[in-house]
Amino acid sequence: MIEAKRTPDDRFANLPGFPYPPHYVDDLPGYQGLRGAYIDEGPRDAAQTFLCLHGEPSWSYLYRRMIPVFLESGARVVAPDFLGFGRSDKPVNQSDYSFHFHRDWLIALIERLDLTNITLVVQDWGGLIGLTLPVHEGMRARIARLIVMNTGLATGQSPGPGFLMWKAYALSTPDLPIGALIARGTPHLTPDEIAAYDAPFPDASYKAGAQVWPALVPVEPDMPGAAESRAAADFWSNHWSGPTFMAVGDADPVLGPPQMAALRERIRGCPEPLMIAGGGHFVQEWGEEIARAALAHFGGR
Repeated sequence: MIEAKRTPDDRFANLPGFPYPPHYVDDLPGYQGLRGAYIDEGPRDAAQTFLCLHGEPSWSYLYRRMIPVFLESGARVVAPDFLGFGRSDKPVNQSDYSFHFHRDWLIALIERLDLTNITLVVQDWGGLIGLTLPVHEGMRARIARLIVMNTGLATGQSPGPGFLMWKAYALSTPDLPIGALIARGTPHLTPDEIAAYDAPFPDASYKAGAQVWPALVPVEPDMPGAAESRAAADFWSNHWSGPTFMAVGDADPVLGPPQMAALRERIRGCPEPLMIAGGGHFVQEWGEEIARAALAHFGGR
């Protein structure tokens, strides 16, 4: 049994710009007893489902500027909180987290909700995991379109010195200042929005997942997840035929324009990206512009 903490509900009261009630699941195969949270808005029988995947150290709140635009189009929007983040339960031991711990949970959730006609919306770890979904049996047919922002495929090489510094900092800082970290590259956040990013973590004991996630990036060829990422690179390069939209925050020091240019070369048919001038790593904070441009690219829906 995995020891985990559950953030009190009152921590999430009156979240600015995020009125969406959470849904919970605590009986996914292999995860019985761990409660995962997700937002599920719009018609269940919508023609399109936007699956919005957050990364480190954020949660589904990151998508609050994009969700309303997607809903306006008549779509369904599902935005999970990975275990260790947001309203989901938070295992307290770093050793309980792994690439496949997160990936397998996401796959089980997609299967439980039976999501189809998915527009995969990814950034940071949302992409490191989400971009590998098509190489899992049964997932490929569920994904119809891609929106990709400031992320990559971790095929066994280091992203560079900026990432290594971030990984070392996260591992050595038990009480990560989550809200302040996100605000550092997102200067337009209000104090209440910064507090919303801190809300999932009442104290340092809730932050094991945020501490260890950078260390789980497959930066060596034999690390867990690297093989799936290499298979995914082949899929996106040689087999993907759906429409793609890319947006890039040009002020991201780790996964900015050079890294996204390399990812674009790996995605068959990926057009020139929308460059967000001054956009930081958490580029969804410029999300209304991105969402509207993506919908226009997809023909309005």
